[in-house]
Amino acid sequence: GVENDKVHKKSWKLGVTYSWAEHPIYITINLQDFLMDMIIDFPGGQKVDAHFRGHTIKTDQPNDNTAPMPFELFLASIGTCAGIYVLGFCQQRNLPTAGIRIVQRNYSNPANGLVDKIDLEIQVPPNFPEQYHAALVRTAELCKVKKTLEHPPVFDVMTKVVEAA
Repeated sequence: GVENDKVHKKSWKLGVTYSWAEHPIYITINLQDFLMDMIIDFPGGQKVDAHFRGHTIKTDQPNDNTAPMPFELFLASIGTCAGIYVLGFCQQRNLPTAGIRIVQRNYSNPANGLVDKIDLEIQVPPNFPEQYHAALVRTAELCKVKKTLEHPPVFDVMTKVVEAA
């Protein structure tokens, strides 16, 4: 069996009981290894920015159109994540990446406007070794964004009163 005891905000104590063990075996898991805090703020107009790891991701709406809309960034994260895996595959094997690109097609359901199908077409030049075509597909399917969508997280949305920063 497995039991969880919250030690404090930054770690969890996990106990595993084996049939042959008299007492549970405990390990402490540092939650900072699994958390990524992002600060979302509102710089003006319809702009919404996300700040994390020293980066700022800017978003906007079509009225001002100074940055992509949040949903566009979400969709782009799928193709760019697959691209990172494809790039890494090629680099590990010293395969040329010139001429390789991924075309992402997003199909929306007309009834609700939500995307219900996404195609990722990995385009390779004629001289790219055919023996790697299927491996490129398998590699792109390892994308963490895709895997997260296939196993969606639980959302916990709340309000908290804090003093102005």
